[in-house]
Amino acid sequence: MAFVMVLSYSRYLFLRFYQGAAMSAFLDGHVRAFSAFGSVPRTVLYDNLRSAVLERVHLERAPDAIRFHPTLLELSAWYRFAPRPVAVARGNEKGRVERAIRFVRERFFAARRFTDLQDLNAQALAWCAGEAADRPCPEDRSRTVRQCFEAERAHLLALPDEPFPAAERVIVHAHKTPYVRFDLNDYSVPHTHVRRTLEVLATVETVRVTDGSTVIATHPRSYDRGAQIEEPG
Repeated sequence: MAFVMVLSYSRYLFLRFYQGAAMSAFLDGHVRAFSAFGSVPRTVLYDNLRSAVLERVHLERAPDAIRFHPTLLELSAWYRFAPRPVAVARGNEKGRVERAIRFVRERFFAARRFTDLQDLNAQALAWCAGEAADRPCPEDRSRTVRQCFEAERAHLLALPDEPFPAAERVIVHAHKTPYVRFDLNDYSVPHTHVRRTLEVLATVETVRVTDGSTVIATHPRSYDRGAQIEEPG
């Protein structure tokens, strides 16, 4: 999955690739994008992604009310930005991102070679800060995206002291066997914790299993299906 964030005025890009479209990747993409920008947009527009918008609710007093994903609301509160969905039948609102994705397909992927995901993301980061930033800015063709970005940054929000903890939180159950099921894989837990309700905190790289505030198991995250993952010895 490609995570793309584009700033509205300058069109400065952030691009990162993930092995899946999990909530942890969605969160990690935001954290890394804001870090790359060195600042935070005041408003972030979403195209009705399930990770962002759970549903539109028609109410008499609010005919187009939005129920955002609670984790997105935690993220937006942490960085103090306002999440906003693309309005129904207003495809022009998402044109900037669609054009940015087309630009990525046409200019980033052309004849590109990479060895693994880490290499691909290193190349993507360098490309965003290089070729993509040196193209003409659509809002002012006499200046580059980089130059417009420097002007735009004065209108963005400052980063918080600490980045948001980009972990997906899921309640799980250990039944008769010492494993919990998360994202279609089974992760081991101590035998002392069978028949308990536990919590998984999953980032794009790790899966931690907790019992209350105590971490009882830590695993590298698997993107297989039906795998049984034992805690490293």
